[in-house]
Amino acid sequence: METFDRGASAMTTVTLHRPLRTADVARRAGCSVQQVRNLERDGVLESPTRTPSGYRAWTEMHALAAATYVVLAAGVGPAEAKKLIRVARAGTENDVLAIVDKAHARLHTERRDVELARDAVVAITAEPIDDVRPNDAMTISELAAALAVPTSTLRYWDRQGLLTPARAVRGRARIYTPADVRDARIVHQLRLAGYRIPPLRALMPVLRQRGRTSDITAALRARDRHINSRSRALLQAASGLLTLTSSVEPQSGPSENDE
Repeated sequence: METFDRGASAMTTVTLHRPLRTADVARRAGCSVQQVRNLERDGVLESPTRTPSGYRAWTEMHALAAATYVVLAAGVGPAEAKKLIRVARAGTENDVLAIVDKAHARLHTERRDVELARDAVVAITAEPIDDVRPNDAMTISELAAALAVPTSTLRYWDRQGLLTPARAVRGRARIYTPADVRDARIVHQLRLAGYRIPPLRALMPVLRQRGRTSDITAALRARDRHINSRSRALLQAASGLLTLTSSVEPQSGPSENDE
């Protein structure tokens, strides 16, 4: 978070005109000197001019690009952040805005999925499963069809400890009781909301043993906060992207006087 804050504040600092050292750019962006060199190597930062003694002479725009990258990486990930900086440096504003719009749309989808997961978990855990009859159990094929997932997905969840189905005496086939089906439905909803396997591995035993849906609710709130952080990063990086785009010299086409 500290690096993110330094990067965000550095995007408003494009005032000095003296050459900057690599360490200056790193300090402005809130990253390491090696990362600045890596960004140059990857074509995210344009290679600077060199002093007579061979040292890099960075500019304020280099520092702005590095700082914008650091903030963007927190919002969209390193790969897409690099792509955005390259597009901005090319001066293609429409392309920059289109990529940013897609990123915000993905975050909107993730936020909606978290809300749906929260509602689904509350509804699923409220369903009565005490009056169990033998024909209430489901095979792996039946459960996979009900959830619209491959049977391999259910087997993977089993291996990860997210589900604990019993085994039939004959054939050792998996048999999912109503409680197992409930767990599978919850796992499915949380996976749709972007929840990863390791946290689920810790949550599901708690739900089974203690019925603490509050743990899942807290986890979804944490997911909400993570989405908010990424959305905030996109908003903070927008000004830097537009400044980088507008700083590119426009390509002059033929005028009427040239004819």
